[in-house]
Amino acid sequence: MHTGMESPRGIWWKPAHKAEKVWVLIAFGWCMVLFAMMPLWHLKGAQNPSGIRYRVDPNDYARRTAEFIRTYKTGEDGGIPVVEPPPGSDVYLLGRMWSWQPVLKLRKGVQYTLHLSSLDVNHGFSLTPVNLNFQVVPGYDYGLRIVPTQAGDFRIVCNEFCGIQHHAMVGRIIVVDDSAAAAPQPSTGGGQ
Repeated sequence: MHTGMESPRGIWWKPAHKAEKVWVLIAFGWCMVLFAMMPLWHLKGAQNPSGIRYRVDPNDYARRTAEFIRTYKTGEDGGIPVVEPPPGSDVYLLGRMWSWQPVLKLRKGVQYTLHLSSLDVNHGFSLTPVNLNFQVVPGYDYGLRIVPTQAGDFRIVCNEFCGIQHHAMVGRIIVVDDSAAAAPQPSTGGGQ
């Protein structure tokens, strides 16, 4: 029996066969191609959305979110405040065990800066059915410039296990289309 500190007895190293060397070179070459493509995927392929990231005290972020809710609150949905911020504004969303606050009501085609942070533990921000996923970490504010492109009622699901009620951590983003509301409605009546 040998420990990891002792060299094995006999010849333990043999030169690699020519076929092995070829495959190692092919694998290394492919790794270099993928490594070189990462900046291109980031800049041209829109694979990783650029955002603003900085450290923040979780309590300061909670106060900022509470002020945002007080300023733009329009109602409540199951005890969670619904806010409707003006176009182009900073929008704050706070994750905490086991809820997302507030419910956001945004306008289609308008740019916002969505700020995400957590008050307690790591959470996952997954916007469904859109394929948008972020890690939400306490002590960090992640600001993402977004422009909603379709109207609808979207759900925010926590995809990072955060405790016993993790499965119930579901939030909402409502996107409204002002142009659809302003369009004339077709007549459904009969008389002339």
